[in-house]
Amino acid sequence: MSTTAPQHIRLDLVLEPDDGARLANLSGPFDAHLRAIELGLGVEIRNRGNRFRLVGPRDEIERAEDVLRDLFALAENGVVTPETVHLSLVEHGSEQVAAEAGAGDAAEGDISVRTKRGVVRGRGVMQKSYLRNIATHDLSFGIGPAGTGKTYLAVASAVQALERDRVRRLVLVRPAVEAGEKLGFLPGDMAQKIDPYLRPLYDALYEMLGFDRVARLAERSVIEVAPLAFMRGRTLNESFIILDEAQNTTVEQMKMFLTRIGFGSVAVVTGDVTQIDLPKNMTSGLKHAMQVLDGVPSISFTHFRNEDVVRHPLVQAIVRAYDAHEGRNKDAG
Repeated sequence: MSTTAPQHIRLDLVLEPDDGARLANLSGPFDAHLRAIELGLGVEIRNRGNRFRLVGPRDEIERAEDVLRDLFALAENGVVTPETVHLSLVEHGSEQVAAEAGAGDAAEGDISVRTKRGVVRGRGVMQKSYLRNIATHDLSFGIGPAGTGKTYLAVASAVQALERDRVRRLVLVRPAVEAGEKLGFLPGDMAQKIDPYLRPLYDALYEMLGFDRVARLAERSVIEVAPLAFMRGRTLNESFIILDEAQNTTVEQMKMFLTRIGFGSVAVVTGDVTQIDLPKNMTSGLKHAMQVLDGVPSISFTHFRNEDVVRHPLVQAIVRAYDAHEGRNKDAG
C-alpha cells in the first residue's frame, strides 16, 4: 500500500522593520538559529535581508512562520539563544500533540504565573493546559518524562498562590528513594540525611524567591520541604502541597498523602512512570492512582510527551531513544 507524501509549498515572508542587527540576532551565528528551525521542522529556509522563503509541507511551513515571527519580535529587545529557539519550537510544535491528547481546548490562551521574581509562562499547549489545571482543580497530576517542566511549573504556581494569600503555607514533599544506587550510611543529623533527596525542590524555590527569603519563610514554617514519611498523621489546611517524584511512592504511601489534603488546600502530584526506582515486586503508587482516580471530579491529569521536553534538545532525543529501545525489548519478549 502506497502513501502520499505531503505536498511541499513555498511561502514568501517579509519581516518588518528591515533592521540588520535584529535580523542577525534572529539568524544567529552563521545562521545557526535558522538551521535549527530547518532541522526541527523539516523545512528549508532561504533569506536575503528581511525577506525569507520557506519551502516544505504546509503544516510545517505555517509553524516555521510562527516561530520566525515570534523570534523576530523577541530579537528587538532580547538576545535570541539556542535555548530560545528550542523553546519556541516546542511551543509551536506541541499543538498537534496536544490535540491528539485532548488538551487543545483546555489550553487555549496565554497562561502565565506571576511572582515577584518574574513571570513564568507555559511553553506549548501541554504546559499551558497543566497550569490551567493547577489553577482550576483541587488536585492535579502532572505525568511525563524528565524536562517537561512538571515540578518547576508546580513550584511557580505554589509561589504565586502564597504571594497572593490564596494559601498560608507551602509543603513540598518527596519520597526518599535511592535512584538505583545503594548509598549506604549517610553521616549527619536527620535534616542532613534527607537533604540530597529534596535538593531539586529547594533549587526551584531559590530561583523563584531567592535564597534569603526561602530561609526566612522556612524558619517561620511557611515553607516546609520534607520527605513523604513525615506526612503521616497530618492534615494540611490552607496549604499548597506538591508531591514530587511520585512514581517512587507505594500504593499505601500515595493513599496516605492524598488523604492529608485539608480544607482550602491545593495539591499537585508529579512523576514519570518510566523511571520507577522501587523494588521490582512493588506497585508504583502513581500508576495505581492513575487507574483509581481517573474520572473523579476536581482531579485533573496532564500527560506530557517526549515532544514537550523543554530542556536541552539532546534530552528530548535521549528520552525518545530510551523509549524506542524499551519498545523493541517488549516486542522481542
